[in-house]
Amino acid sequence: MSILIRPATPADIPAITRIYAHAVETGTASFELTAPDEVEMARRMDDLVPKGFPYLVAETDGHLAGYAYAALYRARPAYRFTLEDSVYIAPDLQGRGIGRALLAALIEASSERGFRQMIAVIGDSEQSASIRLHAASGFAYVGTFPNVGFKFGRWLDTVLMQRALGQGSGTTPAA
Repeated sequence: MSILIRPATPADIPAITRIYAHAVETGTASFELTAPDEVEMARRMDDLVPKGFPYLVAETDGHLAGYAYAALYRARPAYRFTLEDSVYIAPDLQGRGIGRALLAALIEASSERGFRQMIAVIGDSEQSASIRLHAASGFAYVGTFPNVGFKFGRWLDTVLMQRALGQGSGTTPAA
């Protein structure tokens, strides 16, 4: 199976919306309770891409298999060099290296844009596949916020992982 990673386009929104809806409706990777529609997913993409944040998709056999994007970790100016990543894979294609390929490309694209840190905010400490993916991609475990989300009738933790991008904190970033 070959994996093609490319920038996302508005034409990808229907597939992105389906992938994310499945994650929201059946899993704990997202703490959203109601899946957003295509209009909202397009708005979210339109909020990131024009600002220079990477938003990527993975294709296998001509079908969209997953997507990933990076956005500011927090809105305050001191966080302007720190991103939070998001990676979602179609449920029938998980465990085939698509997430690893997307995350590697996202890390590279973020580094090329001058960002210095990437934070993974992993919903639910039971998301072992996401934790393993991030660890294999150079993220270090930073901590866990226990019982901060409530979904599907149970309390959920949030796991934090972090990795340096480019020169990390080794030098002062360009303004």
